[in-house]
Amino acid sequence: MSKLLLATNNPGKVEEIMEITHDWGVEILTPAQIGVHLEIKETGHTYAENAALKARAFAQAGRVLSMADDSGLEVDALDGKPGLYSARFSPLPGASDADRRAYLLEQLRSHARPWTACFRCVIAIVSPDGETRFAEGVCPGEIISEERGDNGFGYDPIFLLPDLGLTMAQLPMEVKNQLSHRARAVRAARQKLTEFRRN
Repeated sequence: MSKLLLATNNPGKVEEIMEITHDWGVEILTPAQIGVHLEIKETGHTYAENAALKARAFAQAGRVLSMADDSGLEVDALDGKPGLYSARFSPLPGASDADRRAYLLEQLRSHARPWTACFRCVIAIVSPDGETRFAEGVCPGEIISEERGDNGFGYDPIFLLPDLGLTMAQLPMEVKNQLSHRARAVRAARQKLTEFRRN
């Protein structure tokens, strides 16, 4: 059976990706399962560069095909910010997800609503010898000022899906794994995986 290492230490991402990939016919591995412990600094200037940095490091350390993602929230009123810096979008040292959400809403307060936005995710799949493939997923929506829902993480409680009238954090996991930016990118990555098998 083919093996694919999830190049992340984020338990929320692991849970989402495991759910989406359960029927791929591939053995999905986590870094803890194979004893790989890495902390990769995201020094790239694009989502693709950051995803490739992480996937490449884990692929070389584990000697196994590895998949990593980088994602961000892009808010139109803020010219695409926080974008690449979504996980670090707060002046507070050691900021929590709640701190970042509060800071984002503070930045938006002077802007007219609706605060249209999208979540964007880019996935890199890298082989131990450095062969690389990319896939992308986008989920449009808007930012709201009141938090709703207990599922998800990051900006999910204030990211509204207007067609559903629900935030990302209000969605059951099975629905989120059909609609989210990461779900769309992971599904697109499945085709890229078959390219490695052919080569």
